[in-house]
Amino acid sequence: MPWNGVKLNSGDVIPQLGYGTWKIPPKEAVDQITQAVHVGVTHIDTAQNYGNEAETGQALKENGLPRSSVWITTKFSGRKSVEESIKDSLNYLGVKFVDLYLIHGPPMAEGNIPGLWEKFEKIQADGSAKSIGVSNFNVEELELLLRNAKVVPAVNQILLHPYIYAQQKPIIDFCHKEGIAIEAYSPLIPITKVPGGPVDKPLQKISKRTGATYDQILLAWNKAKGSIVLSSSSKRSRLEGYMKAGDIELTEEEIAEIDAAGAKGSDSWFIEDVVPKSNSTGRTLTVIILAAVSLTATIAVWAAAHVFNLV
Repeated sequence: MPWNGVKLNSGDVIPQLGYGTWKIPPKEAVDQITQAVHVGVTHIDTAQNYGNEAETGQALKENGLPRSSVWITTKFSGRKSVEESIKDSLNYLGVKFVDLYLIHGPPMAEGNIPGLWEKFEKIQADGSAKSIGVSNFNVEELELLLRNAKVVPAVNQILLHPYIYAQQKPIIDFCHKEGIAIEAYSPLIPITKVPGGPVDKPLQKISKRTGATYDQILLAWNKAKGSIVLSSSSKRSRLEGYMKAGDIELTEEEIAEIDAAGAKGSDSWFIEDVVPKSNSTGRTLTVIILAAVSLTATIAVWAAAHVFNLV
């Protein structure tokens, strides 16, 4: 199935379709990851903050996968030092290295993005991570990182679906210019959170032409944009459909129709991503990144970002 590998600026090739483990409870993670592996997924995305690194490692071990046949991504939480964190992740995952290690979000840097990135470069140099990158970084934050960087981030993992595409276009264009691959999470928001929005119309039209389901078309749209795509499901049939989505070729006209419908926004959409950050007392701040799009006489785009709760 033509889900291609994407060659990163590090020289490594990442499978274009990945299985995201965000929001999968640890007690369900082994079974769900095993199911994903059985349908042919070879790219697993986890994070320290997801609380399921150990279960991810257990699933991969139980399935007897050679290390060379699976791509593992995890993310730095900021709870400990970079050196301690990567060591913990490798122990939980039961591997000697991860294929991709990401800064889960700018707050992890605690005001010193260049300093944190320098530590990431050392992690790559010592072989603990083959590629290094970021997540949820905007243009200004990447510009700051790149000023003194010896290594350009391989990836910027961001929220990406048709309703947010216009807002994300500046960071997408910047990353393409700098040779940074875009990795899309939550690509199915238009149908999982806000069905009935403007994007439904082109999805329906394309579905009639191709016989594809709406979720397959949204994955194919991201593929057409050149993105690495992360998604998940507890249902085997859906995962099999995701794999088949790689066969779908959208026309330029269809891609443009989805873009235009996405730019109209939806009545509302909501997505959260939780990234932990340690304060000076060692307690953890939970950063809840909220975003919403509202459709009125004119489209109002707003974001309520960084709502903090002490835990």
